[in-house]
Amino acid sequence: DLLDPERLIQCPFVKQHQIRACRFPYHLVKCKESNPEIAKKLATCPFNARHLVPRGDLSDHIMKCNDQALMEQDVVSGSCEPPAEQVKDGSTWQAPPCDEDWE
Repeated sequence: DLLDPERLIQCPFVKQHQIRACRFPYHLVKCKESNPEIAKKLATCPFNARHLVPRGDLSDHIMKCNDQALMEQDVVSGSCEPPAEQVKDGSTWQAPPCDEDWE
């Protein structure tokens, strides 16, 4: 199951590393720092920073990446834009009431 936070994912830097999905982003940062020579040979997918592929394979990965469809879907649906009522009336955000007394 792709949504299971306990599923194991293979590290792109050290193939023997099997990392739980919920810890994978943190592991990538640490393992990249520990393996700078391997990191130089890998490129990051523009659709998902968890996808690290050999530099020469990046364009092929981009064409096949499943996350590309999700990105395109967001752009088409306009989900990156604020709701129309916020654009018309300005921000609807209000600061929460403050119960602190500093005096």
